[in-house]
Amino acid sequence: MVVADIVRLQESYRIIGFLDNVNLQRHGTEFCGASILGGDEQLDRLLDEGIDHILLGFGDCKVRLELTSFLETKGFRLPTVIHPRAVVAQDVILGPGTVVAAGAVINPGTWVGKSVIINTAASVDHECMIADAAHICPGARLAGRIRVGRATQVGVGAIVIERINVGNESVIGAGTIIVKDVPDHVVVYGNPPGTAVKQI
Repeated sequence: MVVADIVRLQESYRIIGFLDNVNLQRHGTEFCGASILGGDEQLDRLLDEGIDHILLGFGDCKVRLELTSFLETKGFRLPTVIHPRAVVAQDVILGPGTVVAAGAVINPGTWVGKSVIINTAASVDHECMIADAAHICPGARLAGRIRVGRATQVGVGAIVIERINVGNESVIGAGTIIVKDVPDHVVVYGNPPGTAVKQI
């Protein structure tokens, strides 16, 4: 719903419909001002009809990463959408398929990869690098010169201090304060920072 709202507010694209591979019983029903057309079996038909833009509007980072490559291989283009009430510095690079939600701030010198979500009221400070399919959740705060790895989620209200590296396919729990590097494939949660870490 949030992504659809941003698309409509940006006014660069028209929503033809939604695809859903999970809730098959919803195929053919109305959702958020359009129809759920079906699942990925619709992709070839859509391409044949000249509909070649698709946007991934869900939070599962690993699946978003996989589908980004799959869709690009099939010939789809991934639009980048920015809510009109987000603040994005002039030199920020946003990769295809990235969504920037309302109230988000992305400061100068930042690079954002493909199919990233910078969610509602999230803050990304100067010279950060956010890799493909990461999710900076609502209200999360990244200080300057942070690297967030591929398909990693920084939870709601989490805080990451400056010059931290957060690994690939990791999860930072909601409200956690990160003061040291986070490796790949872990869940970090609790305060004091990183009081609990578990391998995934």
